[in-house]
Amino acid sequence: MAQINFNDLGSQKPDVKNILRLVKYGVAAIVLLILLFGTFFQINTEEVGVIVRFGKYQRTVEPGLNVKLPLIDKLYKVPVERQLKQEFGFRTVKADVRSTYTRSGVRDEALMLTGDLNLADVEWVVQYRINDPYNYLFKVRNPETTLRDISEAAMRQIVGDRTVNEVLTVGRTEISSKVEALVQQICKEYALGFEIDQVVLQDVNPPEPVKDAFNEVNEAQQEKETLINQAKSEYNKVIPKAKGQAEETIQKAEGYATARVNNSQGDVARFNALYSEYIKAPEVTKRRIYMETMQNVIPKLGKKIITDDKGNNVLPLLQMQMSNSQPAK
Repeated sequence: MAQINFNDLGSQKPDVKNILRLVKYGVAAIVLLILLFGTFFQINTEEVGVIVRFGKYQRTVEPGLNVKLPLIDKLYKVPVERQLKQEFGFRTVKADVRSTYTRSGVRDEALMLTGDLNLADVEWVVQYRINDPYNYLFKVRNPETTLRDISEAAMRQIVGDRTVNEVLTVGRTEISSKVEALVQQICKEYALGFEIDQVVLQDVNPPEPVKDAFNEVNEAQQEKETLINQAKSEYNKVIPKAKGQAEETIQKAEGYATARVNNSQGDVARFNALYSEYIKAPEVTKRRIYMETMQNVIPKLGKKIITDDKGNNVLPLLQMQMSNSQPAK
């Protein structure tokens, strides 16, 4: 069995210079990597980069590959093209085809007092974008929290000026638009750097303890409106028809009166003309009237024979045996 001489092992000393050289190269490589990664950076298409130097704003850089001073400049990436949102009265647990929500711990956000001293449970969403990265980063501390407080205050103010029926039914669109305008105005005054895209009323209901009773009242009001609309529909069917028939009857009566008046005026004019001729030659006019009358009457009598007083000179008037529609000439 070979024997190990420990004295020979102790005499072999490590090469200190080589170790120091390796450590130096390793540190240099690490420092170089740090400087390299601290110099170059990438900004995504929906972001901009804000660079500060020793806490002072320097510049804003656009999407793409950019450079900065390592260990001196600090980079903040701000998603200016991304639509952000804040939810009030609920929270989205999982956003999917079938999204899931929860109201645990946030019910007080949605409970509001209306102008007629009723309670309403209002859930809404504020959708916004960052339009000024400088104001967003440096003008206000915790801008998202400030926006949340502003949105809740604005919603409570607008809802507090309306009745519970307006909030739950016809006034929802107006409330959304007014809250959006008010929140945008305050954000501009506070220089938050936000642009409000829209305010959406997600769900508006009466509080749970009175929800059933309110729904019954609402159904009764809807039924009332339905009956009123049906009555108006029947009214619109019957009344115009009756008015049309009345107008038609009036026009027929006026036409009949006009015809009678015109006929009467024509008869008067014909009588006056006949009378004028009669004044000029009474005997001739009498005879002409007599002859015209006999011309119309005799054809209707059938076959007749006219004789004189002595019965002589019988004259059959054959030309008088004509139809009623063709008087004798």
